[in-house]
Amino acid sequence: MVHFTRICFRKYGSFVDNLRLYVRGGTGGMGLPRLGGQGGKGGDVWVVATKSMTLKRIKDQYPQKRFIGGAGGNSSVRALKGESGKDIEISAPIGISVTTDDGKILGHLNAEGDCVMVAKGGPGGSFCSAFEPNKGQAKHIRLDLKLIADVGMVGFPNAGKSSLLTTMCNATPQIASYAFTTIKPELGKLVYKDHKQISVADLPGLIEGAHINKGMGHKFLKHMERTKQLLFVVDVCGFQLASKTPFRSAFETVQLLTKELELYREELVLKPAILAVNKMDLPNAEDKLQELKEQLHNPDAYSNVLPNDTMPKNYLTFRHVVPVSATTGFGIDHLKSCIRESLDEDAVMATKAIHQEKLQALRYQSHNHF
Repeated sequence: MVHFTRICFRKYGSFVDNLRLYVRGGTGGMGLPRLGGQGGKGGDVWVVATKSMTLKRIKDQYPQKRFIGGAGGNSSVRALKGESGKDIEISAPIGISVTTDDGKILGHLNAEGDCVMVAKGGPGGSFCSAFEPNKGQAKHIRLDLKLIADVGMVGFPNAGKSSLLTTMCNATPQIASYAFTTIKPELGKLVYKDHKQISVADLPGLIEGAHINKGMGHKFLKHMERTKQLLFVVDVCGFQLASKTPFRSAFETVQLLTKELELYREELVLKPAILAVNKMDLPNAEDKLQELKEQLHNPDAYSNVLPNDTMPKNYLTFRHVVPVSATTGFGIDHLKSCIRESLDEDAVMATKAIHQEKLQALRYQSHNHF
C-alpha cells in the first residue's frame, strides 16, 4: 500500500515571485596622509537563503527596496587602520536565482544558508588612492524564485491536472512552510511505504502562445527549469479553450505543449517525461487512447495536423504513457509507480556517473604519481 499526503501552501496574500532591489556596498573610510593611515573597507551586501522567508515579506518589510552596506571607519591617530563597515544581509527564500538587471547570473540559493555577495564595499583611503576613500559597487539586482520539485505537471487548462494531483495525494491537506506562498501553483508530496518522498508541482495551465506572455502560464514556465522530470497531462478526448479557438486532439495537445516549452527554453524538452492520458472514464476513451498511441509511435505520419510553426523541432519520447482517470481513480497507482521508477532510474544513472568521475580522477592521480 502506498501512502500519500497532500502539501498545500500557507497564504500570505498576493503572489510575488520576482523582486527588483537596489544594492550598494558601503563607502570606504578616509585615510590619514600624515601618518600613512588606511581607512576601513566599506561593508558588503549579501543575499542569504533563509527558511520561511518569502519575497512578499521582503517587499512589505522594505518598501524602498534599498540595501546599503555600512561605511568604513576613518583612519585616526588612535586607530591608523579604520574599522570595516557593517555587512548587510538580505534574507531571501530558498530557491532563488540572483541576477543583474541585464540577466547576468550572480548566484543560486538552493539550500538554507547559501549566500551570494551582490555589492562589494569600497576600499578605504590609502597611499594608492591618495588617501581618498572609494565608493562601493552599486547596482539593481533581481531575486527570481523558481519552484524546486521532483516532477512538474504540464498541461493546458481543463486537462484535469489539479484533480489528478488531488487524487494522487489523497489525504487531508496540510500546511507546508514553503516560499511559494500562493494557492495558484500547488505542491503535492507522494510519500511511499518505504518513506521515500516525491514532490509534484502543479502549475497553472498554459495556453497556446504562453512563451510570448499570453495568459498567466508564461509566468510559471520558469518553474519547470528546476524540476527533475516532466509529467504531461492531456485530456484523452482533446480540448477547446474557447468557442473561438480551434479544437485540439490529444496528439495535437502534446505537440503544442512541447512547442511552448521548446520556445521558452529548449533545454526543458530534454528532461525525462511521462505522459498521463486523463479522463479515461469518458465515452470512446479507449479508442481515442489507441489512436493517440499510434500517433505518438509514428508522429511524422501525422505532422500535417498542425501548421508548421506550431510543431516542435523534436518530438518528445515519453518514458511511460499512462491512461488514468482522476475521477474514478483508474490507473493512479500505476502512474505513481511509473513516476517512482523513472526518478529512481535517473538517480542510479547519476550515481554511476559520479562513481565513474571519481574513478577517472583516481586513475589520473595514480598515473601522475608514477
